[in-house]
Amino acid sequence: MQETLRRILTARVYDVAIETPLDPLPRLSARLGRPVLQKREDLQPVFSFKIRGAYNKIATLGPDELSRGVICASAGNHAQGVAFAARKRGAVATIVMPVTTPPIKVVAVRALGGQVVLHGDAFDEAFAEATRRAAETGAVFIHPFDDPDVIAGQGTVGLEITRQHSEPIAAVFVPIGGGGLAAGVAAIVKFLRPDTRVIGVEPVDAASMKAAIEAGGVVTLDQVGLFCDGVAVRRAGGHTFQLCRDLLDEIVTVDNDAVCAAIKDIFDDSRAVPEPSGALALAGLKAWAAAHPDTKKDGALIAINSGANVNFDRLRHIAERAEIGEGTEALLAVAMDDDRDVYSRFLKALDGRSVTEFNYRWSGEGPSGKPRAHIFVGVALKQGPHEKDDLIAALRTGGYAVEDMSDNETAKLHVRHMVGGRAAGLPHERILRFEFPERPGAFLKFLNSLKPAWALTLFHYRNHGDDVGRVLAGISVPPSERRALDVALADLGYPYVDETENPASRLFLDGA
Repeated sequence: MQETLRRILTARVYDVAIETPLDPLPRLSARLGRPVLQKREDLQPVFSFKIRGAYNKIATLGPDELSRGVICASAGNHAQGVAFAARKRGAVATIVMPVTTPPIKVVAVRALGGQVVLHGDAFDEAFAEATRRAAETGAVFIHPFDDPDVIAGQGTVGLEITRQHSEPIAAVFVPIGGGGLAAGVAAIVKFLRPDTRVIGVEPVDAASMKAAIEAGGVVTLDQVGLFCDGVAVRRAGGHTFQLCRDLLDEIVTVDNDAVCAAIKDIFDDSRAVPEPSGALALAGLKAWAAAHPDTKKDGALIAINSGANVNFDRLRHIAERAEIGEGTEALLAVAMDDDRDVYSRFLKALDGRSVTEFNYRWSGEGPSGKPRAHIFVGVALKQGPHEKDDLIAALRTGGYAVEDMSDNETAKLHVRHMVGGRAAGLPHERILRFEFPERPGAFLKFLNSLKPAWALTLFHYRNHGDDVGRVLAGISVPPSERRALDVALADLGYPYVDETENPASRLFLDGA
């Protein structure tokens, strides 16, 4: 412990790193009823705290070692730190990265002069290849977390936190992959602020440090999830394990939806977009605060925003899952009679709540001989987790068969997009693509514009944050009634395009 503290206090990180700000999250603070702050390591030159440990280690190397070059294994952030530090010190850097590494990180490493080798599907395979190459070439291996100088460099994050926030700190939340950041931060925070909790946060599907502490020694997980790729480590470090075991107050695990919700929280309060592992600590903070509502609330809760190296295309998934992770959207499967009036009563039963998704496809008669509709619907929630249970209970009391899909991975990832398909026995179906106004009552107005004899055979809507609702609808109308439908839709006033002859409609929706 004494040696770790000495290394932290003498770390040479500021040749390349900056002292990042400790920013408040006012909206989240108001929701939780206590001060919440984020340590902005996403603002480092390589958009991650990893530059601290990498440079602190490389700064200890002598001329002979630097002449042999350095090598590391990394899922991205440590790689950028090593490449940046090596260029600063005049050394050649070889970076072994998993083939699953987000392209933004690979491109960034190459831009910093690193020689990238893509190997293996996860960090551990890249690690094995990097150590093999180090032994073969004589390059100095720069461990991403299990090295005293790397741990010390990361520990300067905790040193800054204690200096920047002179008021009481109730807890500091630290993301854990291999444990370098958690070990370093815990060491210095517990030395300077012994009453402050230091709480590690891991993804529920990559909790290698939690498993090690529970087992009493380092263990290797069979596999880890890759959503939080920056912490996707199957085996914690030996040095880091000892420090985390002795110094962390506890470890919290969270799922991917909670991480997505935390990314949204950070964006809402600071307009910053962290990578999933960068928002991991805040997700843990929120989970811990929810589980300890009666804990003494003196002091701030601080989460380390550890990085911002996120692929742009991943934001689609993050946005899709954030509302579920926040508990502000319920996804429900509802069975009801396939009748226009039943739809209307159902929408009214939602009691003014916004519909975020409504997917339906005609399927003919049910077992009873009466037409039945199976609808996948998303409903916005505003009053907390209990609201979903109250809504489901009210719908069931009203005679609707309801299944909660909010935590069903298959439903969230796949089935919601598959509600539809071919429907036999609809020779007069027209497929129309609408732009609905994004306001309450738009769907009811649409239903009321249709004659009772015109069957609604398809309805597919999802709120994507656009200024209009994108809707695909099917309406079964005899040829003699088509003119009347055109007049009704003109009176409705919603812009639409007839997609009946679109190849996508004919190939995947036409059951004739």
